[in-house]
Amino acid sequence: MVMVREKNFWEEKYQTAQHRWDLGQAAPPLQDFFAKTTPLPQGEWGVLGCGQGHDAVFLAKQGFSVTGVDFAPAAIAAAKALSQDHGVTLTLLEENIFDLKKSHKSHFDYLFEHTCFCAIAPEQRPDYVTLAATILKPGAKLYGIFYTHNKTGGPPFGTTPQEVIQLFSPQFKILALDPIQNSVPSRQGDEHWGILQKK
Repeated sequence: MVMVREKNFWEEKYQTAQHRWDLGQAAPPLQDFFAKTTPLPQGEWGVLGCGQGHDAVFLAKQGFSVTGVDFAPAAIAAAKALSQDHGVTLTLLEENIFDLKKSHKSHFDYLFEHTCFCAIAPEQRPDYVTLAATILKPGAKLYGIFYTHNKTGGPPFGTTPQEVIQLFSPQFKILALDPIQNSVPSRQGDEHWGILQKK
């Protein structure tokens, strides 16, 4: 199982700072969710394709245990440095997310998805759904920012709310999938906030 492009492709992007998907902060919809929701029960988060770790560090600052996964060494190094700068502890795994099915079965209480689903080849999306269901505990939830666009030139692969529902419904209950109102300007109108519960 490989990602949409080889590991070296993503590593070069990070080493040369060609990572326009990186916001330099936790995603505003994630921050907004925690500002407005009742505090979630303690548990462990998995952040798939964690990149330089902004979302993972934000979750750790909320008091959660957090595991970030990315197979680009430069991304993991940046996430480690960021966590140290913010005085939080992250578990960081430099590996392909699909390998978690073997090592982290029924492990996580929560998953966070942001710019990972859109970076894998569309034909791998059913495998992604199975991965998420495998590594979550029964009844646990995936919180996701899905990049719902069909623009030419990416970022790599857009989706639609209908496709997300179709793909995830066999293994997840769709609790929410709503247009995001506070995206960064370049993504305004192109994102949906999902809360999906493992069946």
